[in-house]
Amino acid sequence: MIWTLVWSCAVLCACAKAEQNIRNKYVTTNLDAKWKQTPLIHEVSEYLSEENSEYFWDFVDETCSNQFDAALSDRQRYERLLTLAGRYLSEAQLGLLRLSLSLRRHSPRAALSQQLASQLERPDCAAFVQLGERLLCGAGELAEAAAAAASQPPPETYPVDHHYKEGPAPATAILYGELGTEPLCRLHRELKTLAEAKRIDYVLRQCVKEPAASKVRLSGYGVELAIKSTEYKAQDDTKVKDEGSGDAELQDQHDDVEGFVFSRLRELHPELSANLSAFQRHLVASSADMAPLKVWQLQDLSLQAAQRVAQAPPEEALRLMTGLAQNFPSMARTLIKTKVEKALKTEIKNNHNLYTKSLNLEYADSALFANGMFFDMETTDIFTLFEHLREEQKVMEGLFHLGIPKSAFDDLLRLDLTAASEGFAVDFRDTAVNWINDIERDRQYAKWPSHVTELLRPTYPGMLRTVRKNMYHLVLVLDPSRRSSLDLLTLAQSLFTNQMPFTLGLVLAVTPDPDVTGLQDAGVAMAEAFNYVLREEKAPRAPFKALSFLVDVHAASSGGDVSVEDVKRTLGKLYPAADVADVLGEMSDYDAGRTLARDYVTRLGAGRRRRYGGVCVRVLFNGAPLPVRSISADTVEEAALQELMKALHQFTKAVYRQELTDGDDVAEWIVSQPNVMPRLNDRILKSEKRLVDFSGEPRSTEDAAEFSRLTPRDMSASVGGRLKYVSRPASVRMRPLTYWLAADLESAEGRQLMQEAVLQVKGSREVRLAFLPNPHSPSAENSHNRRALAALQALQGETLIKYLLALSGDKKEPEAALSAEDASALSSALASLGPDALNLWATYVRRVLHVPGGRRALVVNGQMVGPLEPGEAFGEDDFALLEKYTSNSYAGQLETKLLRVMDEMAVDDLSDVMMKASALLNSRTLKKERWTMPSLEDKHSVVRLPPADRSLPAFELVAVCDPVSRGAQQLGPLLAVLHQVLNADVRLVLNAQEKHSDMPLKSYYRLVLEPAPQFSAAGELQGPVARFAGVPGEPILTQHYHVPDNWMVEAVVSPYDLDNIKLDDVEHGVHSDFELEHLLLEGHCFEQSSGSPPRGLQVTLGTARRPVVVDTIVMANLGYFQLKASPGAWTLRLRQGRSADIYNLISLDGQELPERASGVSVVISSFRSHVVKLRVAKKPGMEQLDLLSDETDESSGIWGSIKSTFGAGGGGSSGGEDRLNIFSLASGHLYERLMRIMMLGVLRHTKTPVKFWFLKNYLSPTFKDLLPLMAQRYGFEFELVQYKWPRWLHQQTEKQRIIWGYKILFLDVLFPLDVKKIIFVDADQIVRADLKELRDLDLEGAPYGYTPFCDSRKEMDGFRFWNQGYWRSHLQGRRYHISALYVVDLKKFRQIAAGDRLRGQYQGLSQDPNSLSNLDQDLPNNMIHQVRIKSLPQEWLWCETWCDDASKKHAKTIDLCNNPLTKEAKLKAAVRIAPEWSDYDNEIREFQASVKVGRASASSPGAPTPAPTVEHDHGGEL
Repeated sequence: MIWTLVWSCAVLCACAKAEQNIRNKYVTTNLDAKWKQTPLIHEVSEYLSEENSEYFWDFVDETCSNQFDAALSDRQRYERLLTLAGRYLSEAQLGLLRLSLSLRRHSPRAALSQQLASQLERPDCAAFVQLGERLLCGAGELAEAAAAAASQPPPETYPVDHHYKEGPAPATAILYGELGTEPLCRLHRELKTLAEAKRIDYVLRQCVKEPAASKVRLSGYGVELAIKSTEYKAQDDTKVKDEGSGDAELQDQHDDVEGFVFSRLRELHPELSANLSAFQRHLVASSADMAPLKVWQLQDLSLQAAQRVAQAPPEEALRLMTGLAQNFPSMARTLIKTKVEKALKTEIKNNHNLYTKSLNLEYADSALFANGMFFDMETTDIFTLFEHLREEQKVMEGLFHLGIPKSAFDDLLRLDLTAASEGFAVDFRDTAVNWINDIERDRQYAKWPSHVTELLRPTYPGMLRTVRKNMYHLVLVLDPSRRSSLDLLTLAQSLFTNQMPFTLGLVLAVTPDPDVTGLQDAGVAMAEAFNYVLREEKAPRAPFKALSFLVDVHAASSGGDVSVEDVKRTLGKLYPAADVADVLGEMSDYDAGRTLARDYVTRLGAGRRRRYGGVCVRVLFNGAPLPVRSISADTVEEAALQELMKALHQFTKAVYRQELTDGDDVAEWIVSQPNVMPRLNDRILKSEKRLVDFSGEPRSTEDAAEFSRLTPRDMSASVGGRLKYVSRPASVRMRPLTYWLAADLESAEGRQLMQEAVLQVKGSREVRLAFLPNPHSPSAENSHNRRALAALQALQGETLIKYLLALSGDKKEPEAALSAEDASALSSALASLGPDALNLWATYVRRVLHVPGGRRALVVNGQMVGPLEPGEAFGEDDFALLEKYTSNSYAGQLETKLLRVMDEMAVDDLSDVMMKASALLNSRTLKKERWTMPSLEDKHSVVRLPPADRSLPAFELVAVCDPVSRGAQQLGPLLAVLHQVLNADVRLVLNAQEKHSDMPLKSYYRLVLEPAPQFSAAGELQGPVARFAGVPGEPILTQHYHVPDNWMVEAVVSPYDLDNIKLDDVEHGVHSDFELEHLLLEGHCFEQSSGSPPRGLQVTLGTARRPVVVDTIVMANLGYFQLKASPGAWTLRLRQGRSADIYNLISLDGQELPERASGVSVVISSFRSHVVKLRVAKKPGMEQLDLLSDETDESSGIWGSIKSTFGAGGGGSSGGEDRLNIFSLASGHLYERLMRIMMLGVLRHTKTPVKFWFLKNYLSPTFKDLLPLMAQRYGFEFELVQYKWPRWLHQQTEKQRIIWGYKILFLDVLFPLDVKKIIFVDADQIVRADLKELRDLDLEGAPYGYTPFCDSRKEMDGFRFWNQGYWRSHLQGRRYHISALYVVDLKKFRQIAAGDRLRGQYQGLSQDPNSLSNLDQDLPNNMIHQVRIKSLPQEWLWCETWCDDASKKHAKTIDLCNNPLTKEAKLKAAVRIAPEWSDYDNEIREFQASVKVGRASASSPGAPTPAPTVEHDHGGEL
């Protein structure tokens, strides 16, 4: 009995010790930005500016009226900021503001302003103003300085800047300072006064004089602890001293365990506190049970988890799923006894079948649908999701306030109201066009198949399928006498001769003046001679002969524009029978088509054209003008072919859908498409979207001074409610088009516009028109303006239309046609107009619509068209275009939806709703495809959380995921936060996989995301931390960050091996600090003429002070490049040297750059991805040069012009022949230890200077700290290189495979171009020879050399997979090579595009999870026939696993390969195989110990301060 008691006590003690050990172990990590803390007040102001620019300036005024006490805590400041923001935002919008502040979403914007301030020679004051060349602190100096600054160059401003009442001003003043402080407010008040007087353009940038010492703590990312395979021991045996870092409070903090929230349970049942604590400890201990499960226990884990989640109360279901998914390795055993109901299985299967068909989702996929918008959780970051939710919230609230039923929101939000920005066309079938050929009738095309179904036949890539139909119409509009037209005429000749499938047309745009004859004007002479040849030559060759005649005239000219004499001479030579005087004279029978051509050119409208010597040149494809940049000799043919391929795709699709058949007239089908307009006018079709904001509160006031004090949004709401409209009498429920016409009817242009607008109203029942008088001088008599206002108040219907037509038609007495009653009403209305009537309207037009006095503009359904330029025509055809474009783009769709859902309302009231809803829906800037969710069964497998307030607009959030998948790890906490932040109806659809053969999740996960900023008990702002508690101590874990694609993060503080975390080996826990080192600027670069990437082009990023901070090389794959940046204003340039010598910058994101621009500004002000599209062109005379050719002096050309591509290091050039460049990478303390020994081996066996290149992405802080000291001790150079895995390249999820990818996939862009050869040496290599021999080895034209695998150790034959199956047949007798050591001729590698080929092959093979098992070896061996490998002599790599013992004595390097038979640990193998290894290891350990002693003595009292370590950082600047 006593022994039983003793045994029981021992067991209990052991269990208690185990529980205590588990409870005290934790893993914590946090991520900080690289920049200093930014005040929340600045971030709130940026958020308000994003909502409405007026909110920003109102908020600035509020903070000046209610300045913050410096003694306030962070929490008190935050609460006051929310109170202030609540004056502008609804409660729902405040929830998003809280989340935004938690994410520190606008911190980069605030850091941008701080960076711009730091680049100035800042005066010693808290706030200052940059005015011209002066920096001023005193408000009294500003007026005088503003006058002087008008003659000085203005400082550069950026699109993200805040301008007070934008408008033209003689000088720009930029205020720098901290919001809510008296120094800033004093300057702000004075600058406002100057800005309102139009003396300055006032810009405000927030910054603080002395930023806080702490850095910005970030959230919105995930952290994973993956369970690592222990097949081969990869842990360092060096003990790390636990310094107690981390979150001490966490050691007993297991509040949420297996779905039980113990803090809440203790609140509800305080009397059970002791029992709850015991139960909590038991759960924590039991959750650490990681005993492997049997195969039959694995099968139903997803279904069992779904059953557990579905049975939980809805309010606990999300928390439970999060706990299961994020701690699954520990929780899996708790699920195996859960019984799965048959009804749940059936429902999950039925639902899965539905969304597989409708949404294309498989079991492994996870998705979030927000109001139907699809977000893939594998690729979507929280910042992108937030942008969509914020915009959606604003639109939903706007629709709600308009009185539109919530049931209609889904239909309205799904409407795509944005018309295509390109591709508008006109009817090309015009008598002004001279057609050169007719494919359907001309004999030369007789052998072409005539059936459109030919388009459906397969063709070889790049081959064009021809059909005998006029499908591709290319019309050239030009003045034939201009030299610049010759290229286009020659192109037409070439296309005809080579039987390209274009139907070619010419419009000869010459002067329409009938008094100008062919004997006076060369253009008229060319047109008349063209007509002569057309008549004289026989059909069907006559048009081509006439075209050839135009080319012949140019050939006979002196090289410039054609003269009349050139025409006369050529005509007389080629057609001796022609009477030149008769053909070109005053009464010529051949003078035809000039007026038609003028009318056709007019229909093409203003805008997209290119001028050659003052003549408009246009090229139209199927009626659509080609872009301006395409109309040149080098680009027009390619542009036309690109349009042809687009049209071919459109035709093929139409034929497949039987929308286009043989019986159809193809030309008629083309012009019936919705993009074909009655005419083109860029003022309507291409104008920048400027919308009226109707979200304000309407105010009833007739006083112009009082009205002028309203905010613009309140002005718009007031104007929208008081305007009177003229419309055609008709029985309609709604008029979908509302026009506001702003004009001065005292001017002829104003009256003409009114005349055309009223005529449009008269002819259309869809339109109503209001008048906004915009007099040049409100104080003048303004008879016409006042009478128009009075008429709109007093008259109606046809009477009003007739009166306005008479008034705008300059009739002397427009009132004469009125009846006595109408005349009396008009007289009364005119008398009732107050003295401020015109001032009130003029104030609105100028302040809100930004239309100068006397100028004209239109507002169509809340969208601005104009202001029109003086003399700019806008007539009947333009109004017809405006109606068709607006109706086709959105008005027709929206009208149908609104009429279906709105109750009976007055016509004008419903038209008001239409106008305001149009403006609101058109305000959306983000486009996202919306999916229609199928009707799912939801009794057993769907968890539903209702919105907090059903009376308000609610988001529809639908999440689909397997409850034990990677997606569930993210979706669980994300949905919990969104349900707190948003008024949302949440549906969690459990998409559980039916069977598993392996553990579905082998990692722990935390999503770092809070719904609002967190504060300590003392009120200090605290950043979020990823916390892992209750993690078992036995398994080895690898920590991995999951961050947005454009973030580059690195560990900056942690003594622990984050690649091999074993909690049993630490005293308390493991903590690490990470830092967001860079925000990437990514881009795609293409050549203007060819559309191909300019391979080898160097692009730099810098500032005014440092023109080159980082640089990179453009890949051939998608023209991709990436540059490391940080918040700030940057300049993107071509690198000086061969890149800048051969190429010019042409455009950035479609915006044309000034000719010979040396750089272009790029602003980084957001956590979101910044991807640009850059176009370049070769300079004249450089067309035949190649960037990567050998014809340049390498010391001054591209090979020598770049200093560093990425990273930091020991500095200096790297390209000298007398230097060894060694590349290596490692992750984890063991491999870093091995790498240090490899470095020592390299250095001990060479007298050549050595530069090491290390991949920085995965190095530990310990290694990076020691590296500069080792470089100083052993006399080598080093450089840390970085590259972010491109988002378009197939992603690897396992850390080891990512590292393998970096060994082979980015060799062409990782290193500067002046590095000619580089040698990769694996971290676990032991070097026994001078690697200079390997560098100097002749690779015989191959881009790289690898050592083949040994075949001398026969007992390993069964493991030599390359001798059988696929590899044996693929290699065709060649050797399979090992990737532990290889030498790369980078110059050759780039010249043959080896990197691009390897990435292309990887992209194809990596989609199959069974391919590229050993990525870094399999890929180059797979590509051996495309990218040749030079086989190195066998002695260059000896490995005990594959090579026999006899060959070891010849080994130049020894690789510590894993042995699949013995599974021997690397450290043990190293000591046994290489005697020198222990000596190297002991030497490094002694050096590390001396470093620690030196640092300890340096930190002791009275110790001298060590000299700072210099690090050359090319990674960013603040």
